[in-house]
Amino acid sequence: MNLKAYRKATKTVDVSVGESVRIIRELQGLSQNELSSLTKIPQSTISAIENDRVNLGVERAKAIARALKCHPAVLLFPGWDVNKESVA
Repeated sequence: MNLKAYRKATKTVDVSVGESVRIIRELQGLSQNELSSLTKIPQSTISAIENDRVNLGVERAKAIARALKCHPAVLLFPGWDVNKESVA
């Protein structure tokens, strides 16, 4: 098989911070109520985060990331492209 025949996948969908939380939560089969129980964040706040009405924030990102077993940056920076973005 010739790997040169393949082309690199391109990103086709932009997701918001709230959408990234919802997608990862749903992929893990958790309801908002279950995530609320795991994080001690009220379900209404989780709903507001997922609908981009409330900022996720670092502390909530860490609590949700622990419950979803992912790195907080996955939630906070869903569209980050390390090759295009600069730190400064």
